[in-house]
Amino acid sequence: QVQLVESGGRLVQAGDSLRLSCAASGRTFSNNAMGWFRQAPGKEREFAAAISWNGFYTGYADSVKGRFTISRDNAKNTVYLQMNSLKPEDTGVYYCAASITTRQWSSSSRPYEYWGQGTQVTVSS
Repeated sequence: QVQLVESGGRLVQAGDSLRLSCAASGRTFSNNAMGWFRQAPGKEREFAAAISWNGFYTGYADSVKGRFTISRDNAKNTVYLQMNSLKPEDTGVYYCAASITTRQWSSSSRPYEYWGQGTQVTVSS
């Protein structure tokens, strides 16, 4: 059974930093793209960041570029999202996603077949 388990979300103040982790189990994703999406209250889920299978290529939403950094440790089957200079508008549930069909990152949710349950990030002003 394939599982993606996110962790690290919590309540922080504006300007703080957080690191989210997503640990995969049940199969390896070392040859596949992984990503982070987020959903703010009352809004649709949106792309935040994604990374290619080898970590060489990354992509970010304009709203997080320069503040968030995605990385991965294939030996641990884990992907991370380092979030700096957090803003209240970063509040939401953050979901980890993994593909089994593509190696290159995508900002679309379609290539990602596996999803975690999400971790709540709340940024107070």
